Amino acid sequence: MSVRDFVDHHYEHFNAGTLRETAHSLLEFLQGGGKLMLTLAGAMSTAGMGRLIAPMIRAGHIGAISCTGANLEEDVFRLVAHDHYERIPHWRDLSAEDEVALLERGMNRVTDVCIPEEEAFRALEAHLLRRWRLAGEAGTRALPHRYLYDLLTSGDLDDAMQADPSTSWLLAAANADLPLLVPGWEDSTLGNILTARVLQGEVTSTDVVRGGLDYMLDLAQWYEAQDQPVGFLQVGGGIAGDFPICVVPMLNQDLDHGVPLWSWFAQISESSTSYGGYSGAPPNEKITWGKLSPETPRFIIESDATIVLPLLIGYVLDL
Repeated sequence: MSVRDFVDHHYEHFNAGTLRETAHSLLEFLQGGGKLMLTLAGAMSTAGMGRLIAPMIRAGHIGAISCTGANLEEDVFRLVAHDHYERIPHWRDLSAEDEVALLERGMNRVTDVCIPEEEAFRALEAHLLRRWRLAGEAGTRALPHRYLYDLLTSGDLDDAMQADPSTSWLLAAANADLPLLVPGWEDSTLGNILTARVLQGEVTSTDVVRGGLDYMLDLAQWYEAQDQPVGFLQVGGGIAGDFPICVVPMLNQDLDHGVPLWSWFAQISESSTSYGGYSGAPPNEKITWGKLSPETPRFIIESDATIVLPLLIGYVLDL
């Protein structure tokens, strides 16, 4: 039984029913010529979601991606240090002393998996430090993901890849030169490392990396150039989703350009839609901000994205 058959047969009510409705609608949207802005919050890269996002990129279903700085870098960390990752099966039972032991070993825990500092952070740092230095010396600047695109397509990491390259969504994006947005990149391990190297004088200035408003400039140009419907699949909440969805009201309300609203919307989130938590803001609220229309197909699945996203993508790809 395929994922599509399984969902159609077993998922009828509650969040399962909403997942099936979302899958039906998304498949219809994509088959009708639409494409997606995919936004990634949380630890989707460390969870290995690249296994499914990469095929979606290669199939042409994703037109652009917005992600946190963590998701950007952690896809490459996993690619080059996969064999050194450690799973923590009983992570809820860890004591403070257990956590200190992990720290002393350079194992940075993300729920039930640890990212190795030396094999991941420091291995990548050496390659990026050279690029940042050269940019500083030449007086050039680039967006955060452009340094990683250059690294991934240069061949410098070919012999260092431990995970299957086909499971890296960032490598698939780099090969396709996919538009990428990383708002708030400064809140990342690599952002911290760059700051440290500037303080040490190893890199001339943090200006070698362009900032979030530059991403909005690029996004506005990209959105206005689209000649097919663009949908919005928000995985988690926060800045990864909030930043790109605002390009539509900016173009319409601040520039009076009259661009189409987002043509399709779904959010996968565990956040409650009460108490003012933005990550849980329901789709209808986005109508009042000029992001969606009353006619926009819109869904919210209140569940764990690491469970729901593979089912949704598996349905679309008919795995």
